[in-house]
Amino acid sequence: MTESSRPDAHDAHHAPHDAADPADTDGFGAPAARSDPSAPRPVPSPQAIVEASRDALLVVAEDGTITMVNAATERMFGYAREELLGQDHRMLLEGFRDGFQRLFLALRNDADAAELPPVEAYGLRRDGSEFQGEMSCSLVIPDGHARTDATSDAEVCLAVMIRDTSHRQAADAGLREAMSLLTATLESTADGILVVSGEGQIASVNNQFVSMWGIPRELLATQDDDAVLGFVLSQLADPAQFIEKVTALYADPTAESHDVLDFLDGRTFERYSRPQLVADEVVGRVWSFRDVTPARIAQDQITQAMAELAEQAAQLKALAFQDPLTGLSNRQLFNDRLAGALQGPDGTAVDVLLLDLDDFKEVNDILGHHAGDQMLIEVGRRLRACVRPDDVVARLGGDEFVVLLEGSLDPEAAAERIVESLRVPLWTDGTMLRPSLSLGLASLNEDALDASELLRRADVAMYAAKTAGKNRYLRFRPEMMTGLVQRTEMEAGLRLAVDSGQITVHYQPIVSAGLGVVVTVEALARWDRDGAIVPPQRFIPVAERSGLIVEIGTEVLLRGCTEMKSWLAEDTSRSLAVNVSGVQLQHGDFAELVLAVTQSCGVDMRQLVLEVTESVFFGDDCHVIQQLMALRKAGARVALDDFGTGYSSLGRLQDLPVDTLKIDQSFVAMIHTGGEKLPILSSMVSMAHGLGLRVTAEGVETAAQAEYLMRLECDSLQGFFFSGAEPWPDLASAISRSVEAFASLRGDRVSGNR
Repeated sequence: MTESSRPDAHDAHHAPHDAADPADTDGFGAPAARSDPSAPRPVPSPQAIVEASRDALLVVAEDGTITMVNAATERMFGYAREELLGQDHRMLLEGFRDGFQRLFLALRNDADAAELPPVEAYGLRRDGSEFQGEMSCSLVIPDGHARTDATSDAEVCLAVMIRDTSHRQAADAGLREAMSLLTATLESTADGILVVSGEGQIASVNNQFVSMWGIPRELLATQDDDAVLGFVLSQLADPAQFIEKVTALYADPTAESHDVLDFLDGRTFERYSRPQLVADEVVGRVWSFRDVTPARIAQDQITQAMAELAEQAAQLKALAFQDPLTGLSNRQLFNDRLAGALQGPDGTAVDVLLLDLDDFKEVNDILGHHAGDQMLIEVGRRLRACVRPDDVVARLGGDEFVVLLEGSLDPEAAAERIVESLRVPLWTDGTMLRPSLSLGLASLNEDALDASELLRRADVAMYAAKTAGKNRYLRFRPEMMTGLVQRTEMEAGLRLAVDSGQITVHYQPIVSAGLGVVVTVEALARWDRDGAIVPPQRFIPVAERSGLIVEIGTEVLLRGCTEMKSWLAEDTSRSLAVNVSGVQLQHGDFAELVLAVTQSCGVDMRQLVLEVTESVFFGDDCHVIQQLMALRKAGARVALDDFGTGYSSLGRLQDLPVDTLKIDQSFVAMIHTGGEKLPILSSMVSMAHGLGLRVTAEGVETAAQAEYLMRLECDSLQGFFFSGAEPWPDLASAISRSVEAFASLRGDRVSGNR
């Protein structure tokens, strides 16, 4: 039932004269006995009228506290009267929390305004539910004061009438949606929008307008349009021209305009203005401002560049062979130069160095394409600095680069310089990146006479460099051509190893720096192939590509829980760490599998640590994080392994389900004497602790490294200085060696103190 059709006192007042008065009938519509019509009728008191109102009525003091409510307020909001008196009005009005001071100010400043038009608000009931309402306000003047006293220091109150309009929601849904879309559009646009009423008063602005002009919020809150205009004019190079344009437009209300504003600080805005029409009537004016400073600067640069190119035709031709992002040569120019080099005099050395950046996709995924572009530009600059001016450095596309050397006496020296140049960190947008590359070198000889063969060999060598551990270069060798066959054979052999039980588990102790005892052991997969141990860095990537890592990971978890059960049961503070691949986490039942294995082996989930690398968080698959969160909820802890080798930031860790940070051994290797100043290490440790994370240092190989890390207050240490990974029968002796190694550190420190 709409409000206009609802039978209420208003409708009864306007009913036809021959309609039956409710007072003239009994409850069933029959005529009721009536008293003498000439007798005076009783007049209800003002309090009774207030209490009989179906709308909620509140009286709010100027400090925002509630001083009076009626019965409808109790019904509407679900509070007893005594619970509301003396409380802040904002406990009831969700959608109008900060507006009462402006209402007081508006009513005080306008002595002729008895009340303000109704506004939309949202009520908050005692049970936490919200409802839509309509609110109207009027000023209450104390007895003995005139209406004009509202602008003085007289203590006044605000009478607030609230009507529940929830029943209008269906009818207003389309309007609300349209208004929501309009508001969203205004707030999402890159332009600053200013709406001015027909009287020249500011009616509305969007956030971009406030941000572009730097207008303080408190200045807007004063509703002093002259002050706002003065703030705007103070920033312009020609404020008189601004005023002149505004004056001309208001003299011709239907006119539109487009001009440019120059700022004292060098910025440039485009200004658009058009009339705001309602039913073909001009009711105001809409101004939009767009910051075109970068475009203006770019346009100036383009104009200058085009002028120079017009004078130098050779430079115009060069642009056709240039990579637009890095300024390097492009693929076309490289191909032309390579073809020319191969047709040169016999005996001329021609070398191709093909390279791409390791894990570049992670930069784009985590830091965005802008950071990726900045890295590519810097890499191009460093490549150019590593070779001679006449050598060709080209970007083939993406993160792939190529260098062409003609007549070089030592191409391997150039390759080494390139690799070394990228080992220096670079900064972009306040983030430190540690780029690395894999480079393949191929040289012209008797059996490689065309360009495609030379590039193919460089590509094979580059892939071999990646397989060998990345961040290096390799010269092409004929045996590299068999790499694909060997990788296929290794995958077949690994599948056989999984089926025949050739995958074993070794354990490496992790020492608590605070207790000096082994509190965690890490279970590591080993492949015993015909009596020889295949290094993990060779078969783990193959296992991940083929999907065999799921079976290997399950075997390591099952065997680790089985073999370490008794050791874990001796002390509840002990734990078993197992490595988990992103491939495993992508399986929907991984969390259930872990819970089933630990339960069947009788191992407490609180004694299990799952080690994952940063790469598992790079993708958009939220299922991975959900699985880790489920396992943490069951008691398991999560450690972030090899931290620092990817492109995560410490600030991002607070959003990840992680308990421990494991610093990669490449950072530990920076410690040689123990006297170095390595702020990156100390920052990692202190910031991780600040996020509530524990820190484990990997790859500790010397006493100097251990001492240094202990001074940084690392929680745990792991590495060959204490013990390597050993099979389960030899684990007891490995733990003993680890404790003895730690004790030797304590002895050295005591001796040093003496």
